[in-house]
Amino acid sequence: MSGAIIPFGTGLAIGFSLIMAIGAQNVFILRQGLLRHHIFAVALFCAGADALLIAAGVCGISVVAEISARHSALFFSFASLWLAIYGALRLRDAIQGDSHIAHHSGTQTGLVQTLSITAMLTFGNPHVYLDTVVLIGAVSLQFEAINKLFYGLGAATSSFLFFFSLGYGARLLAPYMERPNAWRILDAGIAVIMFVLALSMLRAGGLV
Repeated sequence: MSGAIIPFGTGLAIGFSLIMAIGAQNVFILRQGLLRHHIFAVALFCAGADALLIAAGVCGISVVAEISARHSALFFSFASLWLAIYGALRLRDAIQGDSHIAHHSGTQTGLVQTLSITAMLTFGNPHVYLDTVVLIGAVSLQFEAINKLFYGLGAATSSFLFFFSLGYGARLLAPYMERPNAWRILDAGIAVIMFVLALSMLRAGGLV
């Protein structure tokens, strides 16, 4: 079992290094965590989606990567549009918003709609396939047999640890979010991140 430590640790480290970058998915989970709204379901969905894509990459399934490469302009255009729309929604909330968590909790969507947004932010981002299927999959080539499995488990574990920590750890920020204009600042910040990501998607797809 001691031989599994290196491949598992490698997967864990690479997984964390890729997932910790600020992205649409992460800020959405942070917001849900602050609202204490569907945290478990959203975190489980994101971690589970990562695990499936990581498994595809480690097992050598490159169909998703090939499709993404073949239709990159379409993928990046769609992702950019969706991020811009979500950013516009957060900008609207920043303009019209309230500073209290109770107010925002009362205006949240149902589980199905929340998971639909989560799915769009997850699978609508072409970079998620690059990180999981391509990059994590490529690094797995150095391992064989059971060690490749431990590597994949390490990478998937990083996703579960990160998303659940982000979702439930966001509660520590709750007292600060009762301050005047706190939600306006948060939503404005999220909007800026979404718009920047949308622009980066257009650039990555060679559209601007």
